[in-house]
Amino acid sequence: MTVESDNDLQGLKEIGRIVALALRDMQRHVRPGVTTRELDAVGGEFLRRHGARSAPRITYQYPADTCISLNDEAAHGIPGDRIIRPGDVVNIDVSAEREGYFADTGASMVVPPATPLKHKLVACARAARDKAVAAATAGERLNVVGAAAEAEARRRGFTTLRDLGGHGIGRGLHEPPRDVPGCLVRQPLPRLTEGLVLTVEPFVTTRARRVVAELDGWTLKTEDGSLSAQFEHTIVVTRGQPIVLTAA
Repeated sequence: MTVESDNDLQGLKEIGRIVALALRDMQRHVRPGVTTRELDAVGGEFLRRHGARSAPRITYQYPADTCISLNDEAAHGIPGDRIIRPGDVVNIDVSAEREGYFADTGASMVVPPATPLKHKLVACARAARDKAVAAATAGERLNVVGAAAEAEARRRGFTTLRDLGGHGIGRGLHEPPRDVPGCLVRQPLPRLTEGLVLTVEPFVTTRARRVVAELDGWTLKTEDGSLSAQFEHTIVVTRGQPIVLTAA
């Protein structure tokens, strides 16, 4: 969507804050021995207390309130009986709707103790997102978002996934532009316009460029078993620095 009024911006800020705080609450509960289903329940209860509904559940009939992906799972991991263990790379993705507005956020973390490689991977994914967000300026082509993310990943010795990225959002979970790149794309993409609402979410891996789908129909894993990390913000494009809706 494109923000057209103060009401639009306020509605987006409210749901953005809710998903950001839900994510933070879930992160506080990440520890060895907790199942991903138990962690999902924390997020779902937080959303309900704040008058929000799980976006993947109401949009796609996803079988949980949040997505929780571990290690080589890049995205859309279904919460269940899997137990979080020391050293796991845990990615939590929270998207929700409130009063007709949608926002989407995500973050990765390492359960101690962790290897230096895992810490570096997660730090790189966060930095790649931040560089990509800063590049998203009205008048620039969408290409700049992925180019900024990939440049940061390469600089730190990591790789970006080519078949996962961000998307437009606002009045629905997925809106045009349907593909906000998290990697370098050479063909010209549409220009960013002032007020456009989108997610910026590069996926950084230790080696992989592609993902493969699991038999559950949702979970996407790296093609070669590489570790994956992701950070995501929902933003509003401006002529200067974007408005970050999901910064808590």
